[in-house]
Amino acid sequence: MTRILLIPGLVCDAHVWDATQHALDDLPISVADVTTQASIPDMAHDLLARHGGPLVVVGHSMGGRVAMEMARMAPERIRAMALLNTGMHPRKDGEQAKRQSMIDLAYAQGMDGLAQAWLPGMMAEGLTPDPAVMNGLTRMVCRMTPEIHERQMRALMDRPDASATIGAYTAPLLLMVGRQDQWSPIAQHEAIAQLCPQARLEIIEDAGHFAPVEQPAAVAGLLAGWVRSLKPLIQEATQ
Repeated sequence: MTRILLIPGLVCDAHVWDATQHALDDLPISVADVTTQASIPDMAHDLLARHGGPLVVVGHSMGGRVAMEMARMAPERIRAMALLNTGMHPRKDGEQAKRQSMIDLAYAQGMDGLAQAWLPGMMAEGLTPDPAVMNGLTRMVCRMTPEIHERQMRALMDRPDASATIGAYTAPLLLMVGRQDQWSPIAQHEAIAQLCPQARLEIIEDAGHFAPVEQPAAVAGLLAGWVRSLKPLIQEATQ
């Protein structure tokens, strides 16, 4: 049986997928744990080992990087892939110093301090964040530790270039991005779509980098409809 695997991003957990899990609660679904591994390939390898059989992988932000690496490692097991608020490029010039400053901040001010400094820039640019959304995300970040944050940040600094993986990927692909995502803008998703002609690109209005939490109904509705549309293809592939 094909399982849907939801992969969270940097210092994120199942909170990001609350609405999606509710929308797909009649299907086999799991939320990945990517808090212990030291690299994107390690995360991908571990998730493939933990979750056997065919998979539909859904990755948000860093989770999208992990999903693409899983598709590179085991293309025969990945029946379909959805990538939200992510990118395929390797580390950019100047990125390491910026990430190191956030690592230092988490150790100096704790995870609450990190949340206060980091989360506002992840919200939809030009819109006033919903206090309930911010509170939920802050609580999520504070469930993590500076050590988890550092481990994931270093994994992102050393992330693979996924362009060749996307260029070779032929299974169904759904791309989603917030209209006002400042961190992983629309252009990054358009670049993925250019390498993967079967990709479907959906832009979520009034959303930034945390589109699944900022606009949960819109994201969960699109994901649920897409997953259900895959049923004939998945059943055919597993017969």
